[in-house]
Amino acid sequence: MKSLDTLTRLKRFQAEEKRRHLIQIQTMIADFDRMSRDLDREIEAEEQRSGITDAQHFAYSTYARAAATRRDNLRRSADELKVQLDEAKAQLDAALEDLKKVEALGERERSDAPVEIPPRNIAGRARAVLGA
Repeated sequence: MKSLDTLTRLKRFQAEEKRRHLIQIQTMIADFDRMSRDLDREIEAEEQRSGITDAQHFAYSTYARAAATRRDNLRRSADELKVQLDEAKAQLDAALEDLKKVEALGERERSDAPVEIPPRNIAGRARAVLGA
């Protein structure tokens, strides 16, 4: 029983680790998306300030070009993280399934545990039967 409790705690810890990892990836994706939108606004403002919106133009803003490169890198990283997010979700689902199996085994083991039957008073029953 004690080893089953230890196994249950281990599986619960592993599931929580997978959940934390999943949340961390989701947070990173959200941060990258937010930074990408911020860079979009900065690029647009720089293009309006300079009056040149064609990135191929020889006088296109160096800052806008660098910001666009950074934005593209952030979007690429977010896309890669989305693949990792899918893998992390699958790992979390597997860890939760393992935890459920171990918890079910623990419940079944507890229900199969021998039930103590209080000792009967044989002398008292004998008197009742004999009418003494």
